[in-house]
Amino acid sequence: MADPKFDVIAIGNAIVDVIAPVSHEFLRQEELPAGSMRLIDAERSVDLYGKMGQTKEISGGAAANTLAGATMLGLKTAFIGQIADDQLGEIYRHDLTSVGVSFDTPARPYSDKESEPPTGRCLVLVDPDGERTMNTSLGASQFLPAEAIDDDLIRSTKVLFLEGYLWDPTEPREAMKRAIGVAREAGVKIAFATCADFCVHMHGGDFRGLINDGLIDILFVNEEEAGILEGSDPETAFESLANDVPLVVMTCGAKGAIAARGDERASVKPEPVEKVQDLTGAGDLFAAGFLSGYCRDASLEESLIRGAVAAGEVISHWGARPEADLKALVAERLDA
Repeated sequence: MADPKFDVIAIGNAIVDVIAPVSHEFLRQEELPAGSMRLIDAERSVDLYGKMGQTKEISGGAAANTLAGATMLGLKTAFIGQIADDQLGEIYRHDLTSVGVSFDTPARPYSDKESEPPTGRCLVLVDPDGERTMNTSLGASQFLPAEAIDDDLIRSTKVLFLEGYLWDPTEPREAMKRAIGVAREAGVKIAFATCADFCVHMHGGDFRGLINDGLIDILFVNEEEAGILEGSDPETAFESLANDVPLVVMTCGAKGAIAARGDERASVKPEPVEKVQDLTGAGDLFAAGFLSGYCRDASLEESLIRGAVAAGEVISHWGARPEADLKALVAERLDA
């Protein structure tokens, strides 16, 4: 492809993150397993929000977080996702475009009626260990129609990045399938992030189908997701996936991350962090850093380092969006 307009275009949930610190006792009282991610209805989201105390609100969603980080690292990016025509939707669009991400998907009409849901939100409960427990009310984000996919926009990028969380609702799944078809015909590389263990439990067969059909060029997984997807231990799963996907990136928590491209292997240790404040967005920003290298033809090792730096920055504070100058941090690390 000659001089594409964008480096990465992503399709994902348009979710506003509402973040607050909580105690282990709070999680026990609310019967919320630490580190879990679950979908909740609007009634439960109102109830839980009322118990959270002081909160911090910021636009989120896995794919959008990745784009925000990638943009800060110099990539040209665009987002496709569904918001409602409400206050949170306006905040969401402003937050995303203010960091330089192009976002033109029309808002969905909204009223207080149940049939016209509001912009989605994720209640993120951060315990004293920095572990985040996520409770998501998808709202309008689960109604992204296939008609929202601009074929010319998809053709104008190097990489199409898809978020596994969005595979569950029917309409967005069909929208992503349409985008995959357009991307494949145009020679656009397709990156896919499985996002969470429950996504793989629910849709592992579909994800495997995409792999078997040769529709994924870059796969982002963590150890647990890889093990579930392949039905084996993480190391065996990684090698199995590496046989079937041109490029596999697997994050391994405190052990760092590894990547495979054909017979080539590379690994990286986590960046030192004085104190882990909040793990929200760690995987999203790792993908951002990695893609910032991939889109500039960097080596696997450099791409992994970029991912580790971006992830290390975002877990040093609350929220899934970087607060420091990622370009400067990456440059300092690569020059060390």
